[in-house]
Amino acid sequence: MTSSADNKNDKRPKFLNLLQIRLPVTGVVSIAHRISGVLLFLLVPLLLLGLDRSLRDDASFEALRNLLSGVAVKGVLWVLGAALVLHLLGGIRYLLIDMGVGESLNAARRGAWAVVAGTVALSVLVLVAAV
Repeated sequence: MTSSADNKNDKRPKFLNLLQIRLPVTGVVSIAHRISGVLLFLLVPLLLLGLDRSLRDDASFEALRNLLSGVAVKGVLWVLGAALVLHLLGGIRYLLIDMGVGESLNAARRGAWAVVAGTVALSVLVLVAAV
């Protein structure tokens, strides 16, 4: 049991402002990995629907091709591709950590930065190749 004197010296915050929390890069990559997984889980059925429509006949293929030629749709597809790359590289990082590679604090930071750098590099490469 704590006394009221202990509560007066308590320096912990009374509220939690999520906009003021500064996560380390490992925390950011962890959260991004989870968000990208949810995003992929939700959007893969739409991609499969598009694949199904494209394989039905020539008219359906052309309709899907016209839909995907818009700039906004290409942007959404690029974000989906970046999420896929991030999730893949983050998953490889977590598999290596599970095998005992990169468990130290410095190695975990380097691995997280490698995931960020790899995601940016591969996403830009895909963007340049698509244009």
